[in-house]
Order: sequence, then C-alpha cells, then structure tokens
Amino acid sequence: MNKIEHIGIAVKNLNESNALFEALLGKAHYKTEGVESEGVLTSFFKIGETKIELLEATNPNSPIAKFIEKKGEGIHHIAFDVENIENEIQRLEAEGFKVINATPKNGADNKRVAFLHPKSTNSVLIELCQERTDNK
Repeated sequence: MNKIEHIGIAVKNLNESNALFEALLGKAHYKTEGVESEGVLTSFFKIGETKIELLEATNPNSPIAKFIEKKGEGIHHIAFDVENIENEIQRLEAEGFKVINATPKNGADNKRVAFLHPKSTNSVLIELCQERTDNK
C-alpha cells in the first residue's frame, strides 16, 4: 500500500456538510460525483496528499443510508492507494482478511475499488483504490 488515499465520512446532508468542511478546512471541495451503483453522492476535499470524501445516500437502501441509520454520521471507511488492486486483494486474502469485493469495481474519483470486511480489520471498513486507466 502506498498511502492513505482518502477518509470517507458518511453524512446526512451533503450541502450542509460541504459548508461545514469548507469552514473547517479553509477551502472548497473540488468535486461532486454520484456513484449510482452504490446509491451515493460524493464530495471531495484535498488536504496535502490525502482526500476527505463526504458521502450522502441517494436512496434508503444504499450502504451509506444503512450505515447512518445504524451508527449515525461519521467516519465510514479509510481508503488506501495501491499499485495493483488485483495483486493486493490476493495478498490480503492469503493473509486471512475477508474481502467483500473479490473483483474490483468502478468507484468515485476515477478509481477501481474493493473493500475489506470490517470483521477482519478491527471493525474498520478498508477500501483499496487504484487509479483507473480506462476512464470508463
């Protein structure tokens, strides 16, 4: 793993949370993007080499809606940048980690992503991210 790519924060209202984080960080978000397959609208802030990703559910059955219903707003996941996501998935499975996505899928911010189950990572949802080269 190369670095922390971003920290994902589940929020109830993206507009209100954008204003809050703009005041906190002293800068505006640089991107808003929907990920229809996950039922989420995202907003990104850049802090040095790391990003903050705010996530608002766009439907009541999305993972973010379920997370907020169960735990409230707050840190949802930590994402790590990797060079080869398939190799990293294989390595982590061999180490005994439970992988949610054995096959990477397209995520926000031009990334291919896969998640590790929190039951195998001290209750922290871990996301693996690799920059997409196909731009689809």
